[in-house]
Amino acid sequence: MSTEEKSLNFIEQIIEADLKNGLSKDKLRFRFPPEPNGYLHVGHASAICLNFGLGIDYQAPVNLRFDDTNPAKEEQEYVDAIKRDIEWLGFKWSNECYASDYFQQLYDWAIEFIKAGKAYVDSQSSEEMAIQKGTPTTPGTDSPYRNRSVEENLDLLTRMKNGEFPNGTHILRAKISMGANNMLMRDPIMYRILHAHHHRTGNDWCIYPMYDWAHGESDYLEQISHSFCTLEFLPHRELYDWFLDQVYDATKVRPKQREFARRNLSHTVVSKRKLLQLVEEKHVTSWDDPRMSTISGMRRRGYPPMAIRNFANTIGIAKRTNLIDVSLLEFCVREELNKTTPRVMAVLNPVKLIITNYPEGREEILDAENSQEDESLGFRKVPFSKELYIEREDFQEEANKKFFRLTLGTEVRLKNAYIIKGESVVKDTTGNITEIHCTYDEDSRSGSGTEASQRKVKGTIHWVSTNHAIEAEVRIYDRLFTHENPDGDKEVDFKEYINPNSLEVITGYLEPSLATAKSGERFQFQRLGYYCVDKDSSSEKLVFNKTVGLRDTWAKVESKE
Repeated sequence: MSTEEKSLNFIEQIIEADLKNGLSKDKLRFRFPPEPNGYLHVGHASAICLNFGLGIDYQAPVNLRFDDTNPAKEEQEYVDAIKRDIEWLGFKWSNECYASDYFQQLYDWAIEFIKAGKAYVDSQSSEEMAIQKGTPTTPGTDSPYRNRSVEENLDLLTRMKNGEFPNGTHILRAKISMGANNMLMRDPIMYRILHAHHHRTGNDWCIYPMYDWAHGESDYLEQISHSFCTLEFLPHRELYDWFLDQVYDATKVRPKQREFARRNLSHTVVSKRKLLQLVEEKHVTSWDDPRMSTISGMRRRGYPPMAIRNFANTIGIAKRTNLIDVSLLEFCVREELNKTTPRVMAVLNPVKLIITNYPEGREEILDAENSQEDESLGFRKVPFSKELYIEREDFQEEANKKFFRLTLGTEVRLKNAYIIKGESVVKDTTGNITEIHCTYDEDSRSGSGTEASQRKVKGTIHWVSTNHAIEAEVRIYDRLFTHENPDGDKEVDFKEYINPNSLEVITGYLEPSLATAKSGERFQFQRLGYYCVDKDSSSEKLVFNKTVGLRDTWAKVESKE
């Protein structure tokens, strides 16, 4: 086996084996099949990267197919959001498809099933069906309606389709075996009555296909060669294949379902039902709240698309479910932002610094590098004056030898500017420092030119000129859940683990170059972390979201007992 073959994951090995066994490469076709009943989350991102990545690697088409078979929970808003997220991640689909495109064909096949004695209309209540279906260790019993005549079944299905019956009065079931070991094979439901407006077909249909019936047949109609899904669908594979057996034409490609494990992310939930709860109960502001595990939330928080793709590639594809620490995702975000974001100065916990020997009224325009990683990004202009804001944490009246920032009697460099020395402080009546007074060395200016000072000091701190600072609302986000695995304790409501301190809103002071920053733009606030302009930002009020820190400094909140 070659080195290249050894490096293949098990999904790629399946494809390679099929190609060696006679499947023509031009018959390869993949799909990503979301249900439009919510926004996509980080788990979907992995599936997107898998399917579209295979399309890129094998130069094969990838369909985007919406499994829109439940109009009670589906909305056009979700369709639009899903398309937006996939495009933002950098992928393009070959065809935009919908299960609803195939409603007529699915119905026509259902008619053939009835005529062939492979389907029947059942009129039991859901409670009666649950009893009749048996248990994993005991076989089911036949429905009293299982042997209805073909004519009666066709009549009832037609009337179901025409809307003559209320919801729940009849269903169409496949006639397989009530004694099957796999309970999914015990006469599964193919259609249920649902009087609901569909976002594409309107009120044309009063019956809708179940997922198991629609999914495999949609794959077949689109000639999908490989249908990859998560492990919970492994028991469904037998039913997937049985349905295909009834319609398969040997001259066509037969789809193959194979399963991979979910890669769960710590301190998050990825169930769309639970994410919807968070939105509807207002634990978060929206589906794209930056604390959410949705792709839209990660985009709004400032995560770059390539970081999410790199994360998906890093965790890979596996056969066993695993809990991935969210810090790995944050590492991928940090790595990408370090390469791509310009550096700027901002002060988020300010204290005033007054340079007592700096000339009154004097202002300078200093050069500041935009990136220490990429010199081609050049320099920007930053105003400097007698009064500055610095971070309160960057000053201590008395400090030990390991504190290399500003103290009384010691020197530090102001980033891109002068060396200063702490001289005295002014305090309010409660003892809080309101001003720090210092002196500067006029000959110590740094910069990009040949006249820059070469004098060295151990510490460098950032600053913003008070006369030129721009106020901004800064939203500091923490992890939404205090528990590493909020879904792990099935006896406790996952909402019990919501972090009450997941959002802090503060006022920050920014250098004036950020006055024209646009929604979605990302920056490194030097020495503080990476930040993104929020969509709520306007010319009247800048709003920034904290994307991620410069390093992983998040201390785990002790989980609830």
